[in-house]
Amino acid sequence: MSAHSDSGHGQGHGHGHGHNHTDIDWEVMAAQLENSGELQLPLLRRTAVRLRELLGPEREVRRILDIGSGPGVMTCVFAEVFADAEAVAVDGTPGLLDRALTRAERFGLGGRVAVRHAELSEALDGGDGRGEGGLGTADLVWSSRAVHHLGDQQGVLNGLAGVLRPGGLLAVAEGGLPMRFLPRDIGIGRPGLQARLDAAQEHWFETMRAELPGSTSVVEDWPAMLGRAGLAAVGRFTSLLDLSAPLGETGRAYLHSHLTLLREAMSESLDVEDRKTLDVLLDPGAPEGILRRPDAFLLSATTVFTGVRPAA
Repeated sequence: MSAHSDSGHGQGHGHGHGHNHTDIDWEVMAAQLENSGELQLPLLRRTAVRLRELLGPEREVRRILDIGSGPGVMTCVFAEVFADAEAVAVDGTPGLLDRALTRAERFGLGGRVAVRHAELSEALDGGDGRGEGGLGTADLVWSSRAVHHLGDQQGVLNGLAGVLRPGGLLAVAEGGLPMRFLPRDIGIGRPGLQARLDAAQEHWFETMRAELPGSTSVVEDWPAMLGRAGLAAVGRFTSLLDLSAPLGETGRAYLHSHLTLLREAMSESLDVEDRKTLDVLLDPGAPEGILRRPDAFLLSATTVFTGVRPAA
C-alpha cells in the first residue's frame, strides 16, 4: 500500500475506492493525483520556499526525500526550489514513479530527480539515522498525507525522524480543513450536501484506519508526536488554496474525479436523495453538473507540521 501527497483526508480529497477501505488502487488515481498537484502548484511552491527558509541560509541541502510522492509533483517543486539538491520520490506504486520521472524530464530536472520504489513501512524498518532503514539519509524529509495510511503513525514519524541528518528538517502535511467547492444550497437536492459528504468521509476514514495492519490509536496532536520522535523547534504553518468561481477546466476535471470517487466509495453512507444529487453533479451534460455550473470554486487549507533533528 502506498500513500500519496495529493489524495489525503485533511484536504477533503477522496480516499479511494473498492471493496476494502485500505485497498486503494493508486494507479487508477494517477491522473487525479497529478491534476490535484497541478492545481496546487502555487501553494506547493510557497510551501517549499517556506521550508527552505526554516532550514536557514547556512544549511546546505543536498538530499530531499518525498515520502509517498505519488506522481512526483512536489518532488519536482523541491528540485526547482533547492537547486543543489537531489530530490527523491519514494512510493510503493511503480506506475506513479514512472510519472514522476517523466515529469522531471519534461521540466528539465531529470538529472536531479530520482525515484525509490519502497513500501514505507518496510523502508523505515530498522531506520537508525545511519541510512540503514533502506532510504538513506536526507537534509529534508517531506511527507504529505501519507502517514495516516500506515497503522502506527507515531512509529512512522519516529522512522522519518531517524533518516534526518543532524540539523535536518521533517515536514509533515496532515490535517487542515475539508475542501469546499459548492454553495450550501446548489438548487438541487437538500442544502448542505458538502457537510454530509464530510461526515461520510470521516466515517470512511475511521474504518480505513481501523483496518490498517498494526493500527494504533493515538491522539493526533502532530506537534506533540514530532516532539516524541525526538525533534526540536517544532512548529506549524497553514497554506490556503483559493480558486474562485468560475473554475477553470483543470479544477472542474479534478472535482469531477473527486465526486466520482466519493460516489463509488461512500454511497452506503449517503441517502437516496444525496446519491441522486451526486449523479446530477457528475452528469457531463447537465447544466447543474460540476463540469458546467458557474458557481463551482475550490477552497482548502493545508497545515504542515515541522521539526528539526538536534545537531548534537
